[in-house]
Amino acid sequence: MPVRLSNAALRNLSNGVVVPRYDRSRLTPGIVHIGLGNFHRAHQAWYLHRLMQQGCAFDWAIIGAGVRAYDKVQRRKLAAQDYLTTLIELDPAGTSAEIVGSIIGYLPVEEGHGPLINQMADPAIRIVELTVTEGGYFIDPVTKGFDASNAEIRLDAECPDRPRTAFGAIVAALRLRRNAGSGPLTLQSCDNLQGNGSILRQTVDSLARLSDPELADWINAECTFPNSMVDRIVPMTSAKELELVHEIGIDDAAPVTHEKFCQWVIEDNFCAGRPEWDKVGVTFSNRVHDYETMKVRILNGGHQVISNPGEILSVATIADCMAHPLIGPLFRKVAREEIVPHVNPVPCTSPETYVDLIDRRFSNPKIVDTTRRVAADGSARHTVFVLPALREALANSTSFEGLALAEALWARMCAGTREDGSAIEPNDPFWHQLHDVAQLARSNPEAWLNQNQFYGDLAGNAIFAPVFAKWLRLIWESGTEVAIRAYLDA
Repeated sequence: MPVRLSNAALRNLSNGVVVPRYDRSRLTPGIVHIGLGNFHRAHQAWYLHRLMQQGCAFDWAIIGAGVRAYDKVQRRKLAAQDYLTTLIELDPAGTSAEIVGSIIGYLPVEEGHGPLINQMADPAIRIVELTVTEGGYFIDPVTKGFDASNAEIRLDAECPDRPRTAFGAIVAALRLRRNAGSGPLTLQSCDNLQGNGSILRQTVDSLARLSDPELADWINAECTFPNSMVDRIVPMTSAKELELVHEIGIDDAAPVTHEKFCQWVIEDNFCAGRPEWDKVGVTFSNRVHDYETMKVRILNGGHQVISNPGEILSVATIADCMAHPLIGPLFRKVAREEIVPHVNPVPCTSPETYVDLIDRRFSNPKIVDTTRRVAADGSARHTVFVLPALREALANSTSFEGLALAEALWARMCAGTREDGSAIEPNDPFWHQLHDVAQLARSNPEAWLNQNQFYGDLAGNAIFAPVFAKWLRLIWESGTEVAIRAYLDA
């Protein structure tokens, strides 16, 4: 029978499972992480765990936190197993398992977020990290500035001592720290956003300024917001992953599978100290923007290029998409001909080499990363990952046909049915609007581009709009495969 995961059970796990070599009872918190999902546990928590395995950073342990109702379920699962997580590496060369022990608690999720505020106000906490998704920073989709009109933001501004959002809780904690003389925090976004630290600063500063301009000035002067780039493919946990961890001999209610590759590039801008992450492979660089541009354009943008046709054609996983005779070549052509020309090289890696790396990572059959997961939240992901590459291609008069096709495929997917007649379930916060517009765009493609919150002036672009319309009409008239083949043969 599988061994129930806990501190006491670590000695009973099979010899093939790597367990913490450090005494977890000696760990004390230094980091609060908001958004304790699979990615964080396979990335930031894993890097810290590796440092602890070297006998370092025992005063930097992580306290997890969440601000949504569903975070309560995650807290119960992790608390029952002493906040340990089984990480399962899925690589074509073999599978391995490791128990990560760098997380030592998970705060209660309560209305008003009192436990979270008090923990972040504790002088022992020196870094607050977030993984709250690309769409979670209250960014106005048109201006790219702070969306002060959001209902939750308005409530946080009116009642700053009982906030509803993670950012409201951060502002409340910083107010307590300033008043108590406890010192500032480093606030670190770990989401896939270009300039994620700058965006986090914009959100925290703007929200604080609505209720306490003097506090906002203190935050800007004292706190730091390092930009970073994070990268590792981490699928959702489903019945398959739960079965796999049982086969390894562990009863873990929240295991995480991941690929072997992992990367973290950070600006070294920490106002209250940091773990020595550079000892375990983290890159500190003042060229984060170049690293993240390469990653979000080719990997994250590439994900959108292949997942939308994958959904339409009922292709279950990203590896299956890459094995498809048309979708895999679609990725390679769009990446090499339309994205790479506008991406700068970084130390030891050219854009062309990076495309080959992503090709291999996407094609890993051991990683069961569902097409549905990757295709979700397109309103945020296309805006952040695909449209900047498209705009750059238009500005430089280079090829953009494949990027236009990718937008047409997103519009077709949002119509809500696959070509085999099955339904595509809602997968976006704006699904109902997207679905209605996608239906209109079937006969009037311009309707899709007229969603100014996503496309802005692209709707009236005399070069792009006709190409988009051509592809969308062809998809509806002749099918997705015919459209992709026409692009590949051009």
